Amino acid sequence: MSKYTNAVYKQLENLTEDSQALLLATADAAEHKVVEARKKLTAAVEKSKATWERMQEQSAEAAQAADEAIRNHPYQAISVALGVGVALGWLLRRRS
Repeated sequence: MSKYTNAVYKQLENLTEDSQALLLATADAAEHKVVEARKKLTAAVEKSKATWERMQEQSAEAAQAADEAIRNHPYQAISVALGVGVALGWLLRRRS
């Protein structure tokens, strides 16, 4: 995983842990507002877990598709990479 992915994962993990701690701390509270907030928080935690899993699956599928495309068309992939590199070099050189 990249640094960005690790950072996002760590933040989601921290958020989940904090949410679960809050849910445990308010388990004995019976006020209507607290009960409703607990329900919403539980639903949000479950939804974020499902979204994270879906994102991981999609990124793995995209990486596999890119790998297959590069393996099936290596010369075209090299040409595209070269073209992108030249274009970026030209753009960065113009800015200096």
